[in-house]
Amino acid sequence: MIYEFDGYKPVVHETAFVHPQATVTGNVIIGRDVYIGPGAAIRGDWGRVIIEDGCNVQENCTIHMFPGVTVLLKEGAHIGHGAIIHGATIGKNCLVGMNAVIMDNVQLGYESIVGALCFIKADAIIPARSLVVGNPHTIIKQVSDEMMNWKTAGTKLYQQLPAELYASLKECEPLRDAVLQKKQSPDNRYFTWKESKQ
Repeated sequence: MIYEFDGYKPVVHETAFVHPQATVTGNVIIGRDVYIGPGAAIRGDWGRVIIEDGCNVQENCTIHMFPGVTVLLKEGAHIGHGAIIHGATIGKNCLVGMNAVIMDNVQLGYESIVGALCFIKADAIIPARSLVVGNPHTIIKQVSDEMMNWKTAGTKLYQQLPAELYASLKECEPLRDAVLQKKQSPDNRYFTWKESKQ
């Protein structure tokens, strides 16, 4: 659902996909090839949210801020299921893991990876290519080229997803027999987790 608030209408690029069960409110700008998953809440009511090209904000994520603040997700940012971004800047090609919480005025350096369930406290400045875990957060090492290649490949899948959803997503009645589903489904086009790491 897309909502105008206080005279601001969200701007969504025609190649972006906002799931019908997501909510985007007010002063929000969403770029090219962005995926917004079901249950995501992106609230540009007290400030502004900018989601640059090629980002993904997965299921049940929350993006919000204190009054007067701009939240920025730079190009290729990958926000995992259930994560919360509150008043932070997420650098280019970063990965924020599932259910992580990134607090106000955090500057997450480009190509950083934040582990699942990590908590990054307000005002933290995380250098580029940091691997961050824990609650409270700790930088444990630098992100390797191998890790970044894996992250980038995963983000590319999400960058392709909007076009695939526009082409084939539709409400339907469920089938009652799994055999019928197997006959209808196309060949598997995606690599398994193990295959992606080889």
